[in-house]
Amino acid sequence: MKQMRFDAVVVGGGAAGMSAAAELKARGNSVLILEREEELGGILMQCIHNGFGLIEFNEELSGPEFAQRVQERVDAQGIQALCSTTVLDIKDEEGSKVVYCVSRKLGVSRIECRAVVLAMGCRERNRGNIRIPGTRPAGVYTAGLAQRLVNIEGYIPGKNVVIIGSGDIGLIMARRLTWAGCKVHAVVEILPYPSGLTRNIVQCLNDFGIPLYLSHLTKDRVEGVEITPIENGAVMYDKAFTIPCDTVLLSVGLVPENELSRGAGVEINPATNGPWVDSTLMTSVPGIFACGNVLHVHDLVDFVAEEARRAGGFAADWLAGKHPRKELRVKTGPNVRYVNPARVDTERENKLYLRSMVVKNGATLEVKLDGRTVKSVKKPHVQPSEMLSLTLGPQDFAQAGMDGQIEISIVSRSES
Repeated sequence: MKQMRFDAVVVGGGAAGMSAAAELKARGNSVLILEREEELGGILMQCIHNGFGLIEFNEELSGPEFAQRVQERVDAQGIQALCSTTVLDIKDEEGSKVVYCVSRKLGVSRIECRAVVLAMGCRERNRGNIRIPGTRPAGVYTAGLAQRLVNIEGYIPGKNVVIIGSGDIGLIMARRLTWAGCKVHAVVEILPYPSGLTRNIVQCLNDFGIPLYLSHLTKDRVEGVEITPIENGAVMYDKAFTIPCDTVLLSVGLVPENELSRGAGVEINPATNGPWVDSTLMTSVPGIFACGNVLHVHDLVDFVAEEARRAGGFAADWLAGKHPRKELRVKTGPNVRYVNPARVDTERENKLYLRSMVVKNGATLEVKLDGRTVKSVKKPHVQPSEMLSLTLGPQDFAQAGMDGQIEISIVSRSES
């Protein structure tokens, strides 16, 4: 068994993992990135469309271009990375973190470190998650698999396509398959509002005349899909219609990849399926940090990179023996699905991300400390598919007691 030692190990070599590693290295720590794919970059490598980097690099890039920019930072710092490497377990042994992994090149390795950053990303929900029956039905794919087949492997999965779910990958594949000469008949969404970004609805569906059926559901075989409207919560079978097709793409949501986290004893937040983290993005296991889509599913990779840099900085602080002296717990109020992180540091600025549970125009993010409103931020529009951010600083915690609690809500402006 090969033995190695680093100050920190980053699990995952996508935008999050590379960004966290670059920050750790910049702060003077030795870092190793472990990546199960053959190269760094993560899911970005199959996202050949543009729209990335507008915040992080102030220009519009494709997914591979964004990954290359981040990898250039890693390469410039001489950060070591082991690709084609699968992490098996993370353990506490004699006061240190020990990461066990396996690769074709090195076999089984034992890596000792003082801090671990989890950046494994997320995976797609599949047909089993939405109760599509069958054993291995030909023609049923997740949108991400179809994206890899088209953009990486050079295969077209089918000619007549219906997409179930209006997540961003599905919307983007509607456009991509149209470009490839396929006929995308429809995108079908069970909810009364889209699950993807508004810009993707416009650019990927509206611009190509692809219909979006909201409040509809599908059933049965892939030779065609039967689509049934849902009106006021009732399934209207008498209004069902059928679209013949040979391919169904599922774009029904993403799930943070946290089997490794659970094995390490990390406590999982049921609202996000990612770890609970404190104000430093440290999990319930001291010395293990989480960032990016393994923490909660982001809508923009620019936010992933920003959050990961903070995670790398916080991990560097941990290695230097710096810890928050006073934290307040953050609670979700009305119309808020979750807030990350779950605690704030009263002595510095805190960047929080949250998801709305409602579609609302003229909304206000309302922050209360022990029942008293300390901050209000107006938003012209909120919806579940678009992540919101909020910054809270020492001025917002001026009158907080030792047991103070922050509550964040979304209300109509008339209520605020």
